[in-house]
Amino acid sequence: MAEYASELETVIETVIKEGASDLHIMAGANPIIRVSGSLIPLMHHKKYTPDDTLGLLSVMLSPERKKTFLETQEIDFSYPYKDKVRFRGNAFFQQGTVSIALRLIPRDIKTLAELNLPPILETFCQMQQGFFLVVGPVGQGKSTTLAAMIELINQTRTEHIVTIEDPIEYTFESKNSVINQREVRVDTQSFQNALLSAFREDINVLMVGEMRGPETMSAAVTAAETGHLVFSTLHTNNAAQTIDRIIDTFPSNQQDQIRIQLASSLAGIFSQRLIPRISGGQVPAYELLVNNDAVANLIREKRTHEINAVVETGSESGMIDMNRSLAELVRRGEITPENAIARSLNPKTFMRMV
Repeated sequence: MAEYASELETVIETVIKEGASDLHIMAGANPIIRVSGSLIPLMHHKKYTPDDTLGLLSVMLSPERKKTFLETQEIDFSYPYKDKVRFRGNAFFQQGTVSIALRLIPRDIKTLAELNLPPILETFCQMQQGFFLVVGPVGQGKSTTLAAMIELINQTRTEHIVTIEDPIEYTFESKNSVINQREVRVDTQSFQNALLSAFREDINVLMVGEMRGPETMSAAVTAAETGHLVFSTLHTNNAAQTIDRIIDTFPSNQQDQIRIQLASSLAGIFSQRLIPRISGGQVPAYELLVNNDAVANLIREKRTHEINAVVETGSESGMIDMNRSLAELVRRGEITPENAIARSLNPKTFMRMV
């Protein structure tokens, strides 16, 4: 075990030194890191054997969780490395051997400004109640954005904040607010159980790591309706798709009810993409839907297909259109037109802007 602990430490130090976001460990290959979106094999490290990958995982899991992994053949987990960083991990079997994917979670929580995110997000951190979603594909910085918003509340308001995560990613230190962080399968049996329990915990702000299933979504929307400020994420591409995804998750006989609840409780939806920066690193492009009377009516009247047009013309209400965000990054010389087109959901419209 000591040999594997030493090897894991060496690889993690390389991840930190190279500014990598991810680490992949698999049998028959060198360790692989992701830097600024590109995968790079660490050729100076040996190729791992099946025993090596299981040994490295054994360093990161307790004996009980390792037993669970061997029984279920996959597991989500978090792994703190010294006092430097944390990792969100997933281990799984492929072709009979263990593979591990690790996402680096920095110890320090950056501010919205440091993340190059729009100042208007601060207004959602000042709300007393509402439902705010950060959406986008995997690996686009959703958790980092939510962490920055929660930390802003922590520093500027006196609230009771509860997070429900699987696994816990960023760790918070209570400042002006009191923060409790609950990890699914460690501190609670499920998202649903933790959400139902939250109503009895005198909470003001709730952060749910991910919306999973109708029970979780229903409880989160109800929490927003009943005087709480709720934050969460979904793996969707834009605001209109997010609203449809939530509604379509429910049986048809419940969809009208959730549509009405969502129209009244939704605060906003922020969609983001991380794009390679010409000067190095990554920079976010984003879309913001602000739920005003017009948007609420579209949700209630089953006209979500019109929401994209509202976002495109809603700058006076604080809305931000993804194509305009991409075009601005191109004009400033931060990203290439090719990378912008690749991330645009409507490339023809984008081409008319640059």
